[in-house]
Amino acid sequence: MRISDTIAEFLNSLLNDKGGRVEIQRSELAERFACVPSQINYVIETRFSPEHGFLVESRRGGGGYIRITRVSLDSQTAVMHTINAVGDEIDVRSASMFIRNLFDMGKIDPGEARILSAVVSDRALSQAPPEIRNSLRAAILKTALVAFLS
Repeated sequence: MRISDTIAEFLNSLLNDKGGRVEIQRSELAERFACVPSQINYVIETRFSPEHGFLVESRRGGGGYIRITRVSLDSQTAVMHTINAVGDEIDVRSASMFIRNLFDMGKIDPGEARILSAVVSDRALSQAPPEIRNSLRAAILKTALVAFLS
């Protein structure tokens, strides 16, 4: 397991134990995992962003902290947030991450997740010219998500 995964797993565990809100010091966390503080920043920016259902506040300096709060969103708000975050282009990895996050939050069921993953896969888009696949993938993902809101 990569250090990023280990740190994310630890933070998720803390969030679960503390009711969805945790306050940590970046330097203490970096020391615990024998990594540089920028590694902690990377994990927080990539795994605990609003797209993933979290609110992150930080204060820098000697007594600085990072506060991570799990935000509960209703299904419609979560899907709309995802649609807005997708943008005009998206690669298959990022699309899969959005789909996985919606599934993990319980906003889509396993069948919906499989269908979404299939329709935005490289295999499904193999007949499209490579230079338009990411914009086509974004349009398909957003259109499919809008259908979930109906």
